[in-house]
Amino acid sequence: MLRFIVRRLLQLIPTLGGLSILLFVWLQRLPGGPEYALLPDDATAEQRAALRRSLGLDEPLAVQYLTFLRNIVQGDLGTSLQTSRPVLDEFLLRFPATFELAVTAMIFAVAAGLPLGYLAARKRGTVLDFAAVGGSLLGICTPVFFLAFILKVVFAENLGVFPSAFRLSPGLSRTDITGFVVLDGLMTREWDVVMDAFAHLVLPGLALASIPLAVITRMTRASVLEVMGEDYVRTANAKGLHRTTVRTRHVLRNALLPVVTAVGLLAGSLFAGAVLTESVFAFPGIGSFVYAATQTRDYPVLTGFILLIATMYVFINLLVDISYSLLDPRVRAQ
Repeated sequence: MLRFIVRRLLQLIPTLGGLSILLFVWLQRLPGGPEYALLPDDATAEQRAALRRSLGLDEPLAVQYLTFLRNIVQGDLGTSLQTSRPVLDEFLLRFPATFELAVTAMIFAVAAGLPLGYLAARKRGTVLDFAAVGGSLLGICTPVFFLAFILKVVFAENLGVFPSAFRLSPGLSRTDITGFVVLDGLMTREWDVVMDAFAHLVLPGLALASIPLAVITRMTRASVLEVMGEDYVRTANAKGLHRTTVRTRHVLRNALLPVVTAVGLLAGSLFAGAVLTESVFAFPGIGSFVYAATQTRDYPVLTGFILLIATMYVFINLLVDISYSLLDPRVRAQ
């Protein structure tokens, strides 16, 4: 297992290196160059030339890339034009909110998608099957921002069941330890904070979970149907094994292999999908800050956040590979 993990870690190096090259090329290809993106439109030629010198943009491209790479390794991702604070600090400040939202959405998606997909496969051709397939298709086709607006209008503004915005209710005091509201509330036993934070996560979590839920449901159904037709499942049934044993040991375990891969890929995409959801619910996470950065042409924030989110995506896929190898030991031998 250790050799498998080390091999996967070494494979991440060219991936992250290629990502850094793409980001560097993107910065170089900004309209008019980075100095036009970072300075106002009425900036003088002298101001632009001075900025190019200060950023090292008058150096050869190879030197610029090595400097760019060195800054990344040192954690220097630039300074936000909106707040004048380091980009890494802004990311770490907002990451806990997006992480809690992404985890909530994935819990919703997995908790509902796996049993729905399994039951749809077991009840193939029934009303339950058609409802699960039709509902998953509707979930994939419905834009996340549209669903977020519907949930907000119906359950927050009209019914008043859940909060409509922010991470916590205004005026609610809490003890900040890690930046993760739910975790801090559990650590300090501030149960009112925990419940209020959960209430604020429900609607954006449901909106963000719509596409992962649909994908997991369809993949689980297809995978279970495929496994149920395998020879070893028919053999287990012919031997008279208990149905629960056949379903858990032979069907579910093997059917989960492609689903685990899908869950990992979907988990990484949740950080990108959070942009629209957080904007609708005024949720103070990575997504809403990236949206504001696009409006103000805050390219250091966009570059740094893209790099950090992509790095998380790569490491999430590493965890998926490890989980896959635990479910199927044959993977470790490849």
